[in-house]
Amino acid sequence: MSRPVVMLLSGPNLNLLGEREPEVYGRATLADHVEAARAEAESLGWELEHHQSNHEGHLIDLIHTARGRCGALIINPGALTHYSRALADALATFEGPTVELHLSNPAAREDWRRVSVVAPVVTGTIAGFGGVGYPLAVRAAVGAGSG
Repeated sequence: MSRPVVMLLSGPNLNLLGEREPEVYGRATLADHVEAARAEAESLGWELEHHQSNHEGHLIDLIHTARGRCGALIINPGALTHYSRALADALATFEGPTVELHLSNPAAREDWRRVSVVAPVVTGTIAGFGGVGYPLAVRAAVGAGSG
C-alpha cells in the first residue's frame, strides 16, 4: 500500500536560502529545510514531494497536479504571497489541507509584506519560526489531513 503524499512547494528565490539575507532567513539551505520536512513526513507515515520554482505559472501547474493525488499541500510562496491572486485561486482548488509557510514573520517586517493574498484560501499559516517551521508545517498539514 502506498503512503499518502504531502506536496511541499517553494517559491521564488528560496533556492538561494543560506546565501540570501542570512540575518533574516538563516544559514540553512533549502535542501536542509526539505530534509527536515521529509524526515517529519516519514515519521508520520507520509511521503514528501518537493518542488521549487521561480515561476508563478509552474507553481500553479504543480498545485493542479496535486489535486486528487496528494493528501495535503504546504507552500512557501515567497514574494508571491503578497500579490499572486492566480496562486491563491489555484490553492483554493486543492481539496485537502493547505499550509502557508514562512521562515520569517511577514507581519513583523515591511508594510508590503504584511498582506497575504493566499492566507484567505489556506487552512493555516506557520510563520516566524525559522527552519523549525518546516516540520511544524508537515505536522499541521498531515494532522489536518488525517483527521
